[in-house]
Amino acid sequence: MAEHIIELVDVTKSYEDNLVIDHVNLYVNKGEFITLLGPSGCGKTTTLRMIAGFDVPTSGKILLNGKDISHLPPNKRPVNTVFQRYALFPHLNIFENIAFGLKCKKVLNTYRNQNGEEYEKAERLSKKEIREKVERALTLVDLEGFEKRSVATLSGGQQQRVAIARAIVNEPEILLLDEPLGALDLKMRKEMQIELKAMHKRLGITFIYVTHDQEEALTMSDTVVVMADGIVQQIGTPTKIYNEPSNTFVADFIGESNIFNGTVVGDKKVKFCGKTFDCVDEFERNEPVDVVVRPEDIIMCAPEDGILKGKVLSVVFKGIHYEITVQVGKYELVINSTEKRCEGDMIGMKIGAEEIHLMKPKYTTNIFDGEITKKNTVKFADGEFECDVTQLYAGSHLDEEGYLITAAGEKLDLTGTQVKAEVGLNDIEISDDAEAGGATGHIISIIYKGDHYRLIVRTEESEEDFVFATADLWNENDYVSVIIPKEKIKLTLKNTEEKKR
Repeated sequence: MAEHIIELVDVTKSYEDNLVIDHVNLYVNKGEFITLLGPSGCGKTTTLRMIAGFDVPTSGKILLNGKDISHLPPNKRPVNTVFQRYALFPHLNIFENIAFGLKCKKVLNTYRNQNGEEYEKAERLSKKEIREKVERALTLVDLEGFEKRSVATLSGGQQQRVAIARAIVNEPEILLLDEPLGALDLKMRKEMQIELKAMHKRLGITFIYVTHDQEEALTMSDTVVVMADGIVQQIGTPTKIYNEPSNTFVADFIGESNIFNGTVVGDKKVKFCGKTFDCVDEFERNEPVDVVVRPEDIIMCAPEDGILKGKVLSVVFKGIHYEITVQVGKYELVINSTEKRCEGDMIGMKIGAEEIHLMKPKYTTNIFDGEITKKNTVKFADGEFECDVTQLYAGSHLDEEGYLITAAGEKLDLTGTQVKAEVGLNDIEISDDAEAGGATGHIISIIYKGDHYRLIVRTEESEEDFVFATADLWNENDYVSVIIPKEKIKLTLKNTEEKKR
């Protein structure tokens, strides 16, 4: 059984009212190469900083070899960090940069006094010990013989190796790497990916790596932790994450994906793009599902031989394959293939049962806590919307003064009434006119689902999310207003006892 060297137990981190990490649970095995992967602002660097000791969890615990180190200062942890900015000292040569920490370090040496009793004494390392450790670190990063060189004469990749050598010379149990290759060009970054993986094998210590680069994570890691909005979306091997994503965010973020709305129509049979396919995932009949098909898993064939048939819209050469976009009825599919097709070609497409991955939809409707105002509108998600309050009481109506008259003739003032407001995914529109809707926010997510885009708009004050489908293409971070027709807001009383009066 693998030994857990680091464990995060229900860890939350907030800065004032801003929740950055939301109840994260994960463990790292000793000697593992684990990568925290996600878009900017997802919380991966904050997680790394808490492991390093630079930040303290708001709640929850961080365990090192089973012991709580949540409040242990960084210099007391067997951990070293390598940052994107190498932070090398320009006035010191390579040897001096690497040796800097060792010269400040004290170790406990054991001695025996005249009476034969043992005692410990904290002493600095000798020059010989420092030299031996620096030379070993330089050998590990393939920079032996560079000791006297100035850091200014080194390439970006060489400077990064010096930063790593400076970290590993202290012989940490865990090496933390925060976007360490972000400042390198593409070619150097790919070379350093291979070197880092080889270095991990040579050192045998635990690597915890942070990146937003999906290819980097898949190339180097034993385990990948995908994060979004401070929440762990999925943990698994690179193969598992790629082939069996847990939700549409992971499917869309890791590599390229065709994502569709589908319905299970029988035992291991799913319908999407207007056709029924065999699959391997088991769901209840008539259950709605998200369907993921990777572009490389669609096989092109003659139009009459495919379960799908469509017209080629575009062909882009990507170096190792062609990216072919095909129109199938109202749907668009993307195919990656080494075989070329031409714009306007009619082609058939086959998809094997093993290549179709089904997931439970994360979003099926929008549900908000709301409150009725004196104007008989409803406030929810940092906004205010026109609504039909008579649906709260069967057979009711509004009088001329705006009071609700129940079927029994009772007169009610609904001001302040707490309600649940439900809005379907197809019942929301947005506008770039901030005054046009009942609420405003920024688009934080866009996922294409074959014939429409699934968008998420997040409000600023309470960070409430509106999830909806649209045929229109928008851009992430666009500031928009949210429009919901009055008849599309379904209201129910939160207090069921009130409804029974």
